[in-house]
Amino acid sequence: MTPHLTPGIDVALLVFWAFVLFFVVLVFYLRREDRREGYPLEDEASGRIETAGGPMHTASTKSFLLPHDHGIVTAPTKGREPVDIAARRTDRFPGAPYAPTGDPLADGIGPAAWANRAKRPDLDMDGHPRIVPLSGAASFSVTSDINGWPVVGADNQIAGTVGDLWIDTADRLVRYIQIAGGGGVGAGSVLAPMMMAKIDRRRRQVKIDALLASQFAGAPRIASADTITLYEEERVQAYFGGGYLYATPGRQEPYL
Repeated sequence: MTPHLTPGIDVALLVFWAFVLFFVVLVFYLRREDRREGYPLEDEASGRIETAGGPMHTASTKSFLLPHDHGIVTAPTKGREPVDIAARRTDRFPGAPYAPTGDPLADGIGPAAWANRAKRPDLDMDGHPRIVPLSGAASFSVTSDINGWPVVGADNQIAGTVGDLWIDTADRLVRYIQIAGGGGVGAGSVLAPMMMAKIDRRRRQVKIDALLASQFAGAPRIASADTITLYEEERVQAYFGGGYLYATPGRQEPYL
């Protein structure tokens, strides 16, 4: 039995060209699929809206049914999301950095940027809020109680005291520290990401060097006493994360 179909075509050649055709189709499919969010694009220097590239480069809409009766979301989104940030471009070349013109921690610039996530809590597989205060979760506990410990900022000044811990009941870890007033926080309380905190057992204090103590007062406040929405989580993490660059002018300078 010969693998040749004709004097100039054999099975190996057909398999090769079938693979090439499959690969080309796969590239176009993947490029269409990855354009479901964030399009149309705009030129980095001029802001001009770039062409979508025609039907071969533009994905058709696809709808997704969200769990726990949260409705349907359709992608790609239509139109262009307006962008109006309190910053100016430092130069006219692609990738040029933006310099803040207001309060970068509150305006959402650079590492303090945040997205408009859903204004509902993150839920576990049973449909319950997964991030809750430890004081309200009867079946959870921590080995070391740090309630009442002072919280200091990057300037070693007291921002407030630990009022409670907010735990992730699905991942079994502490997500946020609730900081009560009495220092830089001012009236009320704020949440700070646990991953940005250092527990100093010798001094019996918590240090969060992302911000100065006085800047804790500007941290976004949550609306509910026992739940935090995805949108609020985004704002809190952006505010503290931005402090590593914008808390002091010296942090914006190069190390070398």
